[in-house]
Amino acid sequence: MAEPVVTELEECTVIANPAAGTVGEELVREVAARCGRHTRVTVLRTTARGDATEAAREVVGRPPGDGLRVVVAVGGDGTVLEVVNGLMADGAPGDRAALLVVPAGTGNSGYRSYWGERPWQEAVDQALGAPGNALRRLDLARVGELDALVVLGAGTGLTAEVLRGARGVPQRGRARLQAGLERAAASYTPYQGRVTVDGTVAHEGATMFVNVGGGRHRAWQYTVLPHSVLDDGLLDVCVVGEGTDPVQVPALLRTGRHLERPGTVYRTGRTVVVERTDGRPLCFEHDGELVPYEGTKATLDVLPGVLPVLCEPRSAAPAPRAGAAAAEAGR
Repeated sequence: MAEPVVTELEECTVIANPAAGTVGEELVREVAARCGRHTRVTVLRTTARGDATEAAREVVGRPPGDGLRVVVAVGGDGTVLEVVNGLMADGAPGDRAALLVVPAGTGNSGYRSYWGERPWQEAVDQALGAPGNALRRLDLARVGELDALVVLGAGTGLTAEVLRGARGVPQRGRARLQAGLERAAASYTPYQGRVTVDGTVAHEGATMFVNVGGGRHRAWQYTVLPHSVLDDGLLDVCVVGEGTDPVQVPALLRTGRHLERPGTVYRTGRTVVVERTDGRPLCFEHDGELVPYEGTKATLDVLPGVLPVLCEPRSAAPAPRAGAAAAEAGR
């Protein structure tokens, strides 16, 4: 990927979603004050679905200014997705604007992908204090059948059923998603499916789940794609098939040991096709949102290096993919 052009900060626009899990006025004021140590700040609060998209689009659409405009998404993974849709609405924002995430939702997996477990206050200070060091152009994906952008990742099967399982769960935050996964796993039956990566069939048969991305973690605590790199121009794909009891999956995903299970396949590629071969609709989610979809196929294409994000600087060399080789042995 080409290195971003480093520019001075022009302003921060804080887009806060009051409907997200932990967004309150105290947090919004704290975020604005923290950003205000580094540049001028505007705060916008959403009131309806789509507001964050329109606000981010307006920031990018202004006439060119003196430097980098930072859009700070305060909310969960759904808020981040809306903001990214706004940044990308008229094409990649180039050097005009960059995303910065403050985690305040249920899963907050996007934030963990960008900053690990670092407190958001430290992340904001590092990002805005030295934007040239933190600015990276990250990959996205697009689902062809839905014409939808994917930021964090997409899933079918059990990892999508989590969102149905979480309905009605009294817990909040990560505990809610954990309970949803455990509830879904207790009654889950694998579906008959096929996964094709860059034109080659990687898996066919009983399918526990497929996850494509993007970020390494889902629902914060589950390491679904342990070897994923945010800006390598590739989508990571993990398929868990036969050979694993669904009830074992939550514990396996916390450590990434699902890659060691028989029937698990791990690949990378630029185009991934996920199909259900029994004629029934896919249970499909992306970025933590269950998609109302009656189709049997989803095609994901990588969009390499299109989204400027302020995040942890990339290490000199990507982590080795030794676990991927082990997973491939299960083919």
